[in-house]
Amino acid sequence: MTDHQHSPVRKIPISTRSVTGTMPGGERYESALERDLMYLLRFDINVDKFIPQPLTIHYKDSNGKQHKYTPDILIHHRKDIFPAKTLPTILAEVKYRDDLRQNFKEYRPKFKAAIHYAKEQGWRFCLLTEREIRTPYLGNAKFLLPYKRIDPNQDAQNISLVLNKLVELRETDVETLLVSIFRDKWNQAQLLPVIWYLIANRRIGNDLSLAITMRSRIWDMR
Repeated sequence: MTDHQHSPVRKIPISTRSVTGTMPGGERYESALERDLMYLLRFDINVDKFIPQPLTIHYKDSNGKQHKYTPDILIHHRKDIFPAKTLPTILAEVKYRDDLRQNFKEYRPKFKAAIHYAKEQGWRFCLLTEREIRTPYLGNAKFLLPYKRIDPNQDAQNISLVLNKLVELRETDVETLLVSIFRDKWNQAQLLPVIWYLIANRRIGNDLSLAITMRSRIWDMR
């Protein structure tokens, strides 16, 4: 049994803790780890939307006593691109690893109920810790996210300039690409946000599992 809706079912209290806050899209988080996950989800081209505290699961313990559990987040993937359309909806709990180690006996019935509920919906339940969230990819997501939202119509000429040069070079690094287009430092500085925009929107290839720098390898995706 569950209470399920499209807005958070549990109100996250305003707290004096610095880890409680609101994302630019209005999503509230209760921990720095949840906040970091939301950066990843907002950056991930495969994610359609995510809902914090999306539903409440009712379950009974081994003694028949009723309990309630509200998972941290529900992640829906896009249906119009590959591989997103092959990925399941994810119901997830976000926890620090030391918290899981210390309190797993308490959490286990909740997680068991969530696994069962997610399976009934055709979803998958998973635990996300700092091991999965706090990787070099997170740093790249935080850095590139502002560039993802640049209006491409304002930079259409520069976008074409960068992509055409990259077709010619096939594979290079960010700095070499800039220098191959402009020698002037001012023009290079104006062109750099366009490169970050194209990487953020996967129009230029880059290994985002490695910290991005001016020497990061990039390649044509067309």
